[in-house]
Amino acid sequence: MTPGIVPPFLLDRLASTDDPRMARAAEAARKTLAVPRPARPTRSRLRLSIEGDTLVAETGPAPDRIISDAANTENLPGRRVRSEDDAPSGDAAVDEAYDGLGETYDFFWDAFARDGIDAAGGSLLATVHFGDDYDNAFWNGERMVFGDGDGDVFVGFTRSLSVIAHELGHGVTEASGGLEYQGQSGALNESLSDVFGALAEQHHLRQSADEASWLIGEGIFAAAVQGEALRSMKAPGTAYDDDVLGTDPQPAHMRDYVETSDDNGGVHINSGIPNKAFYLAATALGGFAWERAGLIWYRTITAGTLSPTADFSAFATATLSAAASEYGEESEEVAAVRAAWAGVGVEEDAAA
Repeated sequence: MTPGIVPPFLLDRLASTDDPRMARAAEAARKTLAVPRPARPTRSRLRLSIEGDTLVAETGPAPDRIISDAANTENLPGRRVRSEDDAPSGDAAVDEAYDGLGETYDFFWDAFARDGIDAAGGSLLATVHFGDDYDNAFWNGERMVFGDGDGDVFVGFTRSLSVIAHELGHGVTEASGGLEYQGQSGALNESLSDVFGALAEQHHLRQSADEASWLIGEGIFAAAVQGEALRSMKAPGTAYDDDVLGTDPQPAHMRDYVETSDDNGGVHINSGIPNKAFYLAATALGGFAWERAGLIWYRTITAGTLSPTADFSAFATATLSAAASEYGEESEEVAAVRAAWAGVGVEEDAAA
């Protein structure tokens, strides 16, 4: 299954509702579930900054964004409507996707010196207006694809930077060796994308770990939906509580781990556990979360040593190794990461 930002269990719930107020949304969910997901030049730019009384000019890599329009069909890539350096198109979805791709690129470059999703300056591709009332956004191994939503439950996916960066995060994980999209390795795959989604948004807003909302998909629900976002990394299980959508099912601790054969073994559900671990590490360290906690998680996935079938315990051990390599065995970073995994029941609490 190609990863999508909206979990299949949420679409299933919406598709089965008989609430007459949600007739259009239910039909949109059914159509979304039925659609199969189809599975570069180097650029540079001049960036100016001020250090004290000095104007500093630096040349660095630049994104190469190409936005296409599927015109509410399911045909990819669609018609090219905006490329790098083009003026805004006037189509909100096109321009939001263009901006979001650029902000995600800037995050990965500024935080980790990563030149694009493939780390080699490859083009950033996206298609908007995919499908008819399509209730999802996904990464298909080549490009970002955005539906417009049904208007009653989902009101568009390009307006959320955390959604855009989440899906592009799947590309980073894939380019780094990948994590099998099943069970705990699949939940880690989803969690890493949530981490990158949250960090890209925080980087864009220049928010510290304490200031950030830690919400994924904030702003994509219609006003009638009782919920803030698709997921909360700060408090898994609290993102929404709605008569039609139900209650956010994410656990925040291993004692509540959900055993299921649905959703590829609960990849969108149990990702709440490593999400909470990252939140705990980031807030314990403070400051900008991408600078230390984010760097540790990034080093873990890009080191080339993580098994594609890694479970939570193996990933926790790998983050501890990455923290020790970056900051030293006795560092506060190692202590914070160890305490975070203990806090969600993956590692034993060394202080206990």
